[in-house]
Amino acid sequence: MSTIYDCSVQDDRAAGLAAAAGAVRSGRLVVLPTDTVYGIGCDAFDATAVRHLLEAKGRGPDLPVPVLVGSWTTVDGLVLSVPRQARALIEAFWPGGLSLVLQHAPSLSWDLGHTRGTVMLRMPLHPVALELLRDVGPMAVSSANKSGFPPASTAQEAWDQLGEDVGVYLDGGTAAENVASTIVDLTGPDPVVLREGAVPLSEVSEVLGFEVEVAR
Repeated sequence: MSTIYDCSVQDDRAAGLAAAAGAVRSGRLVVLPTDTVYGIGCDAFDATAVRHLLEAKGRGPDLPVPVLVGSWTTVDGLVLSVPRQARALIEAFWPGGLSLVLQHAPSLSWDLGHTRGTVMLRMPLHPVALELLRDVGPMAVSSANKSGFPPASTAQEAWDQLGEDVGVYLDGGTAAENVASTIVDLTGPDPVVLREGAVPLSEVSEVLGFEVEVAR
């Protein structure tokens, strides 16, 4: 039985965060609000849970699941190295609507899909998401929708698509941006914007000091 917790009510928020943390630690799925769109998430290091996440969305491993973190410092333990350009973008836009693709640390035992040794990381600007992430650690999180359908901007929209496949829904109100994050790939010799979204390309270029190329 799925439960939706209204995080605008303090008691419900506390109960919901506790239920969500318990679900993540036991390998189950949760829906959580972010500053962009609602996400469906699980423990990033639980391969079975990640597989269930992809099944709930009706998607295969060819599109790897991004990872959300609750602090800047978490990144250092997840990637091979944090380039100077990545640190500049983190300082400028985290928490916020910018995702970074980096080479992940080879020692990590996770299976996020066909990542080719990379991971997409983001720190969301939403108090409910941050509180959960700081409690349970990095989470594999994808947009809360069935593959091919629009991302959910409310907990109810997420439930309408995912239903009982998810045990805990955290209702943090309507997503402020209702647009996906901007993605910057830093795994090559030069940064490349894979998708322009919540953070404008012009702002990314301004921080890096040059016009960033957009993937074609």
